[in-house]
Amino acid sequence: MDPGRLLGACAFPPAGTVVDLAVSGGPDSVGLTLLALEAGLVATLHHVDHHARPDSGGDADFVRALGARLGAVVAVHDVSVPAGPNFEARARAARRAALPEGVLTGHTMDDLAETVLLNVLRGAGLDGLSPMVGDATKPLLGVRRGALAAYVAGRGIEARRDPTNVDPRFRRNRVRHEVLPLLDKVAERDVVPLLARLARLAERDRRLLEGVAEGDRGLALGEVDVVDLLAWPRARLARWLRSRLARTDELGEVHPPSEAEVDRAIAVVDGSVVATELSGGRRLSRRARHLALEDRSTTLADHG
Repeated sequence: MDPGRLLGACAFPPAGTVVDLAVSGGPDSVGLTLLALEAGLVATLHHVDHHARPDSGGDADFVRALGARLGAVVAVHDVSVPAGPNFEARARAARRAALPEGVLTGHTMDDLAETVLLNVLRGAGLDGLSPMVGDATKPLLGVRRGALAAYVAGRGIEARRDPTNVDPRFRRNRVRHEVLPLLDKVAERDVVPLLARLARLAERDRRLLEGVAEGDRGLALGEVDVVDLLAWPRARLARWLRSRLARTDELGEVHPPSEAEVDRAIAVVDGSVVATELSGGRRLSRRARHLALEDRSTTLADHG
């Protein structure tokens, strides 16, 4: 396959730019590597070995060999993620901690479509419908997974295959192998470009909404008089509360409040209720015409 055609669908920085690439050894990340070098970028290949599979060392060896073949520097990061509950989230956190900031990843248009559907299944709003779009660390969102794999194979490289990518226990795999093919049949066309278009349109509208509410970002939760908040359009108030009430867990994962929690928070603002309980053991209340957020899990722990 002509690399020029694929490069035309990529969003790489200018030739000569020094970049870091996240390279698992799979077709997507190998394709990312080949295209980044084809685009004239000066790349360092970063591989994170979670030691989650008995053959994970083979992935690291493959990436080292790939770097040697292509004349690129390789950095292998060894992390230990014990087996147990919430393994995927803990592995993501370990990977984020190991990789340099701004590292480029090989997410494709197919990944974007899958993520949109997964977010729809969670009841996402505008933000969830526009994941990854406009993210400079994901330059391959205009490239299809199949075209990338064909390009890698055409270069004579047999990329590594992760068996967990076909494990039906993971919801993303079921979306990839069951839901999307079914949607193709129902629509009688390839729906991935349609879902990608939806994401781009949603991102455009999201940016507009963010621009309208630009001044709200710096407002702390207890800083604004609730009388002023009640004058805001409900969409603006809900968006501000959603950002103010988001919580970050011990793994660095950000959890926005649910729609029901935002509705209850608005009830506190308008005085329908005095206070409401939120996820994470928190309590939102209204005091002297201002909002207050209390972490009751800490308070209860302190008092036994």
